[in-house]
Amino acid sequence: MEDRTRVHVFVSGEVQGLGFRQAIADKANEQGVTGWVRNLRDGRVEAVLEGPRDEVYRVVGLCRAGPKGAKVAGVQVDREPPKNEKTFKVR
Repeated sequence: MEDRTRVHVFVSGEVQGLGFRQAIADKANEQGVTGWVRNLRDGRVEAVLEGPRDEVYRVVGLCRAGPKGAKVAGVQVDREPPKNEKTFKVR
């Protein structure tokens, strides 16, 4: 049986306006991870990632590193029960 994991991620720092959301979406799609990503008014990026544990944490790794030009100051990762998301969306 698949080890399905869901995490809620908040990324702080200089993370908006740099293609951060699209980089997360691209990595999620590459890894077969579902969920969504969006910018928050306070300057953070918020994402929900769901899928096989190893693949989810590969996307979390990108959140920690950021795409070129981003300056990640912090990443909060909270586990949640899976909700069987079907797609990945940039909001």
